[in-house]
Amino acid sequence: MILKNGRVITQDKDRPYIENGAIVIKGNKIVDVDTTEKILEKYSNDEVVDVDGKVIMPGFINTHHHIYSAFARGMASSGKPNENFLEILENLWWKIDKKLTLEDLKYSAYTTYIDCIKKGVTTVFDHNASPFAITGSLESIADAAKDLGLRTCLCYEVSDRDGEEIAKEGIAENINFIKKYNTDEQNMIKGMFGLHASFTLSDDTLIACDRELKGLNAGYHVHVAEGIDDLEQCLEKHGKRVVERLRDMNILGDKTIAVHCIHVTDDELNILKDTDTMVVHNPESNMGNAVGCQPFLELHKKGVTIGLGTDGYTSDMTESMKVANIIHKHVKQNPSVAWGEVPVSMFENNRKIAQKYFSGDLGVLKSGALADVIVVDYDPLTPMNENNINSHILFGFTGKDVVTTIIDGKVVMKDRELVGINEREIFKTSREVAKRLWDRM
Repeated sequence: MILKNGRVITQDKDRPYIENGAIVIKGNKIVDVDTTEKILEKYSNDEVVDVDGKVIMPGFINTHHHIYSAFARGMASSGKPNENFLEILENLWWKIDKKLTLEDLKYSAYTTYIDCIKKGVTTVFDHNASPFAITGSLESIADAAKDLGLRTCLCYEVSDRDGEEIAKEGIAENINFIKKYNTDEQNMIKGMFGLHASFTLSDDTLIACDRELKGLNAGYHVHVAEGIDDLEQCLEKHGKRVVERLRDMNILGDKTIAVHCIHVTDDELNILKDTDTMVVHNPESNMGNAVGCQPFLELHKKGVTIGLGTDGYTSDMTESMKVANIIHKHVKQNPSVAWGEVPVSMFENNRKIAQKYFSGDLGVLKSGALADVIVVDYDPLTPMNENNINSHILFGFTGKDVVTTIIDGKVVMKDRELVGINEREIFKTSREVAKRLWDRM
């Protein structure tokens, strides 16, 4: 298949932009990227799709999502307003997750993944919590991803807040999933070991997690110093800061994702760097939960691999990019910061994080890369070139501009319609399932 007559944003530093370009896809790989003229001369017998001046670019990667949170949308709240992040957890998320069933997770996954595909997100790292529906939870989510054709990395968040036996069941769910999917036989579903956060995990549980994960091809996916309570409990109970404790418990490392990292010191940033731990920034969620602002620019300066996620707040990575760009300007009171760091997180570091789990080149259009490609209906009102691509994406793109999504060489959405999926019926059933959850709350 050839996509021709596009403004091609490659995210390949050797050739970042082609004004009238084309790409060739064979199987699940990109085999060539060049001008439309040269591609058509070389590949005259291939199926040709004319994108008519639209943008062709790599699919977006979301390195931290919460599919299980989907059914909170529109749900009525009761009681007094939450005054801090711990109250949000206790009064909302820890009430919802206890009521979730495998059916809830299935339709949360279908609808969230559909939203991702429609927003041009082709790879999703998810973090699940459903303490009374643990066993089989990751498989339920994976089944939806397989059906839709989306690339995803899943984990279950182990926590002690619901008791020892539930924590053990969460450990087993992670381990069984990792053993099944972190193999060379397929490259669409992978597993990590999920942990909630330091303040809901005892030393004994972390020791058990470390023991069970040893020798397996995975790292941890854990919330780190997101709220001040995580830090204060760690200092009071363990006499050390959160990142220090996680290092001492063998949680950090080059395949671990430390999410948020807001209430951290410069010494803790050095620990993250020295352990090659990856970090994910979720600016919209942090602002919505009023937990503070991550030291994003400092992490970049240290050389930490820091990506961007959405934390369940949205599935649109262009939103996360826009908010990341402005929050650090606002906090630093400096309009000149974050211009370079945000695109690096969005396009380079998310790619690095994904490639810790998925084989092959992701997030780039070049020969040999995996064919995760989107077409964006964007007609620039000013000249577009290799020097201003990120400005056009930041100020001109939204997820709803994506018209075609290709994952692993397969067209999963064409002209804003999912291929082979009855989206209307899925969302109808999802509303029914969500209503039953609300009735149980």
